[in-house]
Amino acid sequence: MKIFLDTCISPRTRDELLAAGHKLDKDFGELAIALGRKHAGIVRLVDIPVRKQALKCMRAVGHYGYELLKGAIVTVEPGRVRVRPHLPDPLDAAER
Repeated sequence: MKIFLDTCISPRTRDELLAAGHKLDKDFGELAIALGRKHAGIVRLVDIPVRKQALKCMRAVGHYGYELLKGAIVTVEPGRVRVRPHLPDPLDAAER
């Protein structure tokens, strides 16, 4: 799976994800949010120690893969995970 990383992600996390066989790119924020490009979900890691980031990311992708493929945003924090499903743009439906 190709994973886009924000530019602030640690090199250690990047290296661990590469070692696990993921393909990486950077700066999802600009691509997915600012430019409004379609994406296969976003995993946000909030207050997760660097040494645990890769593991938490891979677990979120494994556990919430279906939701992510539909464009969900999964926020992982110590002690909890929140999933915000992708909501279709009502303007897209109106144009059909």
